[in-house]
Amino acid sequence: MTEQTVVSESKPETLRERRKAERRAQLLSAAAELFADRGFASVRLEDLGAAVGVSGPAVYRHFPNKESVLVELLVGISEYLLEGGRRVANRQPAGREVLNDLIEFHLDFAFESPALIRIQDRDLQNLPDAARRKVRRMQREYVELWVAQLRVHDEALSEIDARTQAHAVFGLINSTPYSAGRTRSKNVRPLLRGMATGALGIDG
Repeated sequence: MTEQTVVSESKPETLRERRKAERRAQLLSAAAELFADRGFASVRLEDLGAAVGVSGPAVYRHFPNKESVLVELLVGISEYLLEGGRRVANRQPAGREVLNDLIEFHLDFAFESPALIRIQDRDLQNLPDAARRKVRRMQREYVELWVAQLRVHDEALSEIDARTQAHAVFGLINSTPYSAGRTRSKNVRPLLRGMATGALGIDG
C-alpha cells in the first residue's frame, strides 16, 4: 500500500514535494517485496535503499527506522480494507448483493497486494504494540462488516457462525499468494469466487 500525496488547495505541491512523495512510494513498494521475500528481520534499511537506487542514509529522510516502514505498510493496508469494506457495505440492497461485492473487493485486495498478505501473516508480531493493536482493531471491524451482511442474508444465522464463515472466506482468498504462485491460471479468480460464494451459502 503506497502513500497518496495530499495536496493542500491553499499551498500547491512543489516539484520537490512530488519527487519526495514518489520516492517514498517507491520505498514502500520495494519494502513490501523485500519483507515478503526475506522476512522483516532479514531486511536492512540499506537493502531497501539499494532496491530503489538510493543510499541507506537517504532512506532516513523518509522513515526514521525499519519498524516505521512496517507500520506504514500494515496499518495502511488495514485502513484500506476497512474503508473500502465500509463503502461496499453501505450499498443497497444489503445482504446477498453486498456480500457478492465484498467478495469482489477482497479478491481485488488479494490479487493486487499478495506481498502484504504474506507480511501480515509472518510479521504482524514485529509491529510496535500500539500499531499492532490498531491493526487488530481494524481487522475486527472489517470482519464485523461481513458478519452484519451475512445475518441480513440469513436471519437465522448466529453472530458466532457468521464470524466463522467470514474468517473461512478470508482464509480461502488470502491463501492466493501461496496457492496460486506468481504465475496464475486465468481460472483462479473465478474458482476462488465460486468457492467463496459457496462457503457463504449465496451461490444458489
